[in-house]
Amino acid sequence: MRLTSGTRSARPSASVSATSLQNTLLARPARSTHDKAFWINLDAARYGTFAEIGAGQEVARWFFRAGGAAGTVAKAISAYDMAVSDALYGPTDHYVSRTRLEAMLDRESARLVEQLGARRGGRTAFFVFADTVAARSYSRRENGHGWLGVRFQTAPHGESSEVVIHVHLLDEDPAREQEALGVLGVNLIFGAFYQHETPPELIASLLDGLTRDRLEVDMIKLCGPAFPGIDNRLMSLQLVEQGLTDASMLTADGEVVQPSEVLYQRPILVERGSFRPVTKLTLDLLESAREQFVHEPQLDGAEPVVLMEMTLRSLTDDRGVDHEDFLSRAEILQALGNHVLISNCAQYFQLVEILSRYTNKMIGLALGLPSLLAITDERYYADLPGGRLEATGRLFRNAVKLYVYPYKDPSSGEIVTADTIRFPSPLQHLHALLLESHRVVPLRRYQEDLLDIHTPDVLARIRAGDPSWRSSVPPPIVEIIERRSLFGYPRDGMGQDADEEKQMRRGLRQW
Repeated sequence: MRLTSGTRSARPSASVSATSLQNTLLARPARSTHDKAFWINLDAARYGTFAEIGAGQEVARWFFRAGGAAGTVAKAISAYDMAVSDALYGPTDHYVSRTRLEAMLDRESARLVEQLGARRGGRTAFFVFADTVAARSYSRRENGHGWLGVRFQTAPHGESSEVVIHVHLLDEDPAREQEALGVLGVNLIFGAFYQHETPPELIASLLDGLTRDRLEVDMIKLCGPAFPGIDNRLMSLQLVEQGLTDASMLTADGEVVQPSEVLYQRPILVERGSFRPVTKLTLDLLESAREQFVHEPQLDGAEPVVLMEMTLRSLTDDRGVDHEDFLSRAEILQALGNHVLISNCAQYFQLVEILSRYTNKMIGLALGLPSLLAITDERYYADLPGGRLEATGRLFRNAVKLYVYPYKDPSSGEIVTADTIRFPSPLQHLHALLLESHRVVPLRRYQEDLLDIHTPDVLARIRAGDPSWRSSVPPPIVEIIERRSLFGYPRDGMGQDADEEKQMRRGLRQW
């Protein structure tokens, strides 16, 4: 399965009245932010509320400037004072949060229907746009971020649908941050109204009139009847695939989250890989690393977050990104009870820099010895002015350690570990320094009989119908692969009900 953006031009509802300017808009897709806001203002079936906290009424302002806002805006409100905000939407520990955004959408939607439902509910598709943002100001110099959402009906009296996103604002000038927020909000509303049938197109349009260096959208969730059959895991992948973010995250339950909701100020242990499929060696590597990681004095008894990370490159072939393959891997990783990170990070130091946005606690990277060798390969750092040394400095700049699983030489049978491997000069001196400073940590507990397992070989045997692959994969995962016909396993037409899947997930965690 491969998602493609729709080619259908977005069009407003038939309720737009006929003038020469309106006909011009109808003849082509809306391109500018002004066009989009004006187009919505002309759509007589759309009517709603704008509730914005933290960066001015930057989104509502576009609709007033475009003209015709009286046909669109029922109310615009900014509850800046915390006491006023709490009185309207209830008390909260975090004013810039998904919880606060949902409270704003809930309250304003209910008020809109209560106040206007009887008078115009029969001819109006109501909507509420809300955002809660921490932007730059004279007293706050760090990058802004915020939550934006739109709850909308596609037809009068219809059930509401919803799009929620999280954004990082990257402009250094507060006025430009606010400008970017306004453009993003208009794009979000326009996309929800007129592009909901093609979600990849909706996601791509969020950057209309903007550039990636101005903002990053690292979480999106779509729900409701406007998005039948939507899989938000694929929408998270779309954010990375289309370049709106460097990484997106799924919980072990398959829910999309903004990474800080899980990672904020927590120690993190991450294993990256192709996971096609997860093997017994994959799990032993992670468990061995976790055993040593949790005993690090810097953790002080804190429970780490365990992540399984897939790179976009590992999901891409000559036809593009294989979305069905991604879902296969995500389902197995989530069945393990671990969170999943999807990134476009080619190098380990890039992964560490992303994770360091959310925590200043210790970060552990669990990897095999071949990956350690790849990290030291100068060819991968030709684009860095400082080459391999710069990459090493960026990788270990904060509290980062590599936990390295041994490797068995297939020709000699020799087991090579992170401290017995021999690097050529002068790399051996860097290797010795990292070992002595305990930045590279050999994993001491491992199962020697698992060292003969190689994931590409296991995948090839699955696709060839060679039953010997089962001995390399944990039994509960074997069950999932066979019942769901994953990774090219021959389909037998048998399905799997929800109870069976829950039993398998429990068995996998126990295993």
